[in-house]
Amino acid sequence: MQASSFTPTSPLAIITQDMREVDAVIAQRLDSGVPLVGQVSRYIISAGGKRLRPALLLLVSGALGFKGAQRFNLAAVVEFIHTATLLHDDVVDDSALRRGNATANETFGNPASVLVGDFLYSRAFQMMVDAQSMPVMSVLADATNVIAEGEVMQLMNMHNPALDEAAYVQVIRSKTAKLFEASARVAAILAGASDEVQAACASYGQALGTAFQIVDDVLDYTGNATVMGKNLGDDLREGKTTLPLIAAMQRGTDVQRALIRTAIEKGDVDTIDQVVAIVKSTGALDVARQAASAEASRAIAAAQQLPDSDYKAALLQLAAQLLDRQS
Repeated sequence: MQASSFTPTSPLAIITQDMREVDAVIAQRLDSGVPLVGQVSRYIISAGGKRLRPALLLLVSGALGFKGAQRFNLAAVVEFIHTATLLHDDVVDDSALRRGNATANETFGNPASVLVGDFLYSRAFQMMVDAQSMPVMSVLADATNVIAEGEVMQLMNMHNPALDEAAYVQVIRSKTAKLFEASARVAAILAGASDEVQAACASYGQALGTAFQIVDDVLDYTGNATVMGKNLGDDLREGKTTLPLIAAMQRGTDVQRALIRTAIEKGDVDTIDQVVAIVKSTGALDVARQAASAEASRAIAAAQQLPDSDYKAALLQLAAQLLDRQS
C-alpha cells in the first residue's frame, strides 16, 4: 500500500480537492431565476456540516479507482437530497437551531423552507439524469423514497415511549442511513464494480450511517450545546424515543421509567436534568455506545473487502473515529 496521504486525525483530507470540485458544482446548480430559492439554499448549505454523504461517495470512488467527473455531480446530488431533508425536518420538528445557527425556517419562515426543500429535491433529480445511468437513478430514487418513509415513521412514533430498539433502528436506517448507503453504492456503480463489491460498499454506508445517528442520539444527552450547534434535550422536546431513552427505561426502576415515559409523552424538557441523570446512572449511554460500536465494526468489516489504498485506509479510519465525535 502507498504511504498514506492523510493524517490520522483527518481521514477526509485525501478528498479535499475533490470536495472543492463538489462545492463548485453545488454553487453552479443553486442558480435560480427566483432569488429566494438561492438565498435559502445557500443559507443552509453554507451553514457548515460534515458533508459526510458526498465525502463517502468520493472516498468509495477513489477506493475503486473511479476518476470521472460524474463523481462530483452525484456527490452534489446527495448533498442536495440531504439538505432538502434538513429543511423539511426543521419545519416538522419546529427546530430553531442547527449547526449553531438559526434554522432556515426560523429565518425565512416555514413556507419558504418547505418550498425550497422541494426545489432542491427536484434539482437533484435533474442532475441525476446527467449520469445517464438507470442503476444510479434507481438507487437514488429508491433512497429518496425510503427517507420519506422514515420521516413518516418517525412522525408516527413521536411521543411514543413504547417504541422498542428494533423499531428505532428501522427508523434511523430509513431516515439517516439510507442516504449513506446509497452514496456508497452509487460510487461503486460508477466504478463498474461487481455486485459483490457494490453490496460491500452499501453495507459500509448503511453501517456508518446507523452508527452516526446512534452517536448523534447519545450526544443529545452528553454533548456540549456550543460545540454541537443545537440545543441539548432537543430530541426529548420533540418527543423522540431514542436508544439512550429506550435503554434507560429497560434498565431503570419503575419510578425512573415512569418519569421518562411522561417526559416523552409531553415533550417535557423541564425534567431534562433528571432524565439525563437517569440515562447516565442506568448505563444506558454505554448500551447505545456499544450499539454504535457494533455498527462501526460492521462498516470496517465491509471496507476490508475493498482493494488496499489510501482511500480504503481513510474509510477504515472514518468508521473508527466516528465513535469519538463530539458534534
